[in-house]
Amino acid sequence: MAAVLRSGFWALVVLVSTSSQSSFERQLSVQLNPGWTTTSPPPGGDLLHVRAFGDNDTLHYLFCSQGAPTLLLIHTNSSSSTVQVDWPLFLARNTSGSLKVEPESSILHSTAVVFSRLLEYDDVNDTADPTSDLFPPYELQNFTWSRLNLTGDSARLCGASSSSSGVLCLQLSVFKTDGRGQTWPRLLHTANSSQLEVWIDGLLPRATRSRFLLELQAVGGAYPLSRVEVHRSIDDEYTPSIFKASHWVSAANGSSDVRSFVQWKPVAYRRSDPALEEATPCSHSEPRWQSGETTAAASGLVQAFDSDLDTFGLNVSFGLAGEPFYNSTKFLSWTVLVGVGSPPVDSFSPLVVAIMAVGLGTPVVLLLLGGLWVCLSKKAADSTTAYEPIN
Repeated sequence: MAAVLRSGFWALVVLVSTSSQSSFERQLSVQLNPGWTTTSPPPGGDLLHVRAFGDNDTLHYLFCSQGAPTLLLIHTNSSSSTVQVDWPLFLARNTSGSLKVEPESSILHSTAVVFSRLLEYDDVNDTADPTSDLFPPYELQNFTWSRLNLTGDSARLCGASSSSSGVLCLQLSVFKTDGRGQTWPRLLHTANSSQLEVWIDGLLPRATRSRFLLELQAVGGAYPLSRVEVHRSIDDEYTPSIFKASHWVSAANGSSDVRSFVQWKPVAYRRSDPALEEATPCSHSEPRWQSGETTAAASGLVQAFDSDLDTFGLNVSFGLAGEPFYNSTKFLSWTVLVGVGSPPVDSFSPLVVAIMAVGLGTPVVLLLLGGLWVCLSKKAADSTTAYEPIN
């Protein structure tokens, strides 16, 4: 019986592992400053274009440091759609339409995520209440940004404020297939998503009890990112101690048809090498409508694509009451996914499913064996107590 249970256990592991794999794959092409013809880089910042195309559609990822760092995701129904940039107009940052997707009729949906401001407050009473004692914000459009550093399918961008030391960095990763991040929070990704890791390193706090918030603005057309849904789970195997994920989604009112999403786990890390003891919870505000003109002015990429777009913004706050302050390590990292379609949702891992199957199946097998033993014992007892004929 033990051998049967062991063989069933490993068969279930193989079955679940095989069924969880996806055969869908995209092809990636990477261009830095597409259409720029001079040898010197464009003034004001780089423009990265990653084209992820499948059999019937294309995802265009545009990552730009002209102003506030921005990721623009455009989904088309053509596997041959392209991006065209009018550089003189693009650099002037006063005309929409200087960045186009051809053919324009192939565009299904677009979403831009702008990392607009970093806010700091003095949490004197350790309440993690960011509504009081706010310092003047760091406007990320005013940071001095490095050139984009490309490594494989990843791009790193770091910026610094003229008023403080330290850096704020963003690293974009684009994926060919489904998979999972290698470091915590190990977000599950698909071929329809990209990942942005954001970290603050060595930024001098303006108080001994400083905490930070990151302001994000989402820009969309008919279906902007307008609501946040929190999904809960009972499995924390990949992100220890975290049992939920936040999905900032784009959908029509009352509709469950999600066009695009921003997804994160409510956790940040206080060290560059994430560990459980360095995890700190984070929270978010509710999305609020904001002026599209303000966002377009902050982001050269949004202005270049289309200035007549709806904008919603929210803040992500790092650290809750009782948690160590930023000054303890002077480091914070947070990871987010941006993609089209429905956000990937963690299911039970093969190991957890197998353990549950064995844990629930073993008592059933024992119960059946016990019932069979009772029946056989009763039958044997009945046969021995029957009257014997007298000779």
